Amino acid sequence: MRALLKPTPGPGLVLTEVPDPTPADDEVVIKVLRTGICGTDLHIDAWDGWAESTIKAPLVLGHEFVGEVVETRRSAGKVRVGDLVSGEGHLVCGECRNCLAGRRHLCTRTIGLGVQRNGAFAEYVTLPEQNVWVHRHEVDLDVAAIFDPFGNAVHTALAFPVLNEDVLITGAGPIGLMAAAVAKHAGARNVVLTDVSEHRLELARKVGVDVAVNVAETSIADVQSELRMNEGFDVGLEMSGQPSALRDIVANLRHGGRIAMLGLPSDPFAMDFSAVVLKMLTLKGIYGREMFETWYAMSVLLQGGLDLSPVITHRFDCTEHEAAFATARDGNCGKIILNWER
Repeated sequence: MRALLKPTPGPGLVLTEVPDPTPADDEVVIKVLRTGICGTDLHIDAWDGWAESTIKAPLVLGHEFVGEVVETRRSAGKVRVGDLVSGEGHLVCGECRNCLAGRRHLCTRTIGLGVQRNGAFAEYVTLPEQNVWVHRHEVDLDVAAIFDPFGNAVHTALAFPVLNEDVLITGAGPIGLMAAAVAKHAGARNVVLTDVSEHRLELARKVGVDVAVNVAETSIADVQSELRMNEGFDVGLEMSGQPSALRDIVANLRHGGRIAMLGLPSDPFAMDFSAVVLKMLTLKGIYGREMFETWYAMSVLLQGGLDLSPVITHRFDCTEHEAAFATARDGNCGKIILNWER
């Protein structure tokens, strides 16, 4: 089969032929139709410090995908040949305290698809049956391919109640854009999304935010005045990983406000935690998706009319992977889809 492979340690990827995967007894084989490019894939392609310390080559990349089940090893299960599926890319141990308590997204021994085991940038991928999400309702293939990052957005956006609340989101990358759409769909009064990229702020306007703010030119305090807010935002979603963004959220939240933090800073940074204490703020770290409550919420949101189409800006054939990765690195884009159908 064709696969996008990191053949050896170092920068670069190659589209090449590799053996078809052999499923374990609890796994299913999925014919991949579409995949999404993630920031993790860019790190592995570039072979930065994180990739060098984490990735063991050779490795097939990719963890965002949709495909059709072509083989199951169990005679009777929830997943059947012909099902259209996406996959939860975090493979958990099932034995640690959190797994046994049903909090699988907190597993201490998580293995990542396309990170610690061969992934979905290929014509076929295997996954444990318990990690497979079957699409029971009609869904666009491109949207189904990004259920993984969509789950990150939903997990973050709904970490705290947003109905009738004023929500500040820092970082208009694809997940930030999806989180903004979710918060607005879930009934937030005002959704304000910040970035320094005019291209991404224009995408923010397309997904329906109330105000898209270039923080290089306009202060968030000025936006509060524009929206006639008296005490600050109720909920902050930090999606950028930028220290200044978290500081902006803390400065602009009301007393008792709540922060969900998905953005991953590249380095430690100084923070005025006296403001967190004196304003009695709640700060919650977010990683991945709740298995499988978030997946259920994603499907319901789409059935309820949530439109993610503005977030998907580019589509490439898998043979055009170099152009696709270059577009993703350039940053003037939303989600990028690779087509694996011959």
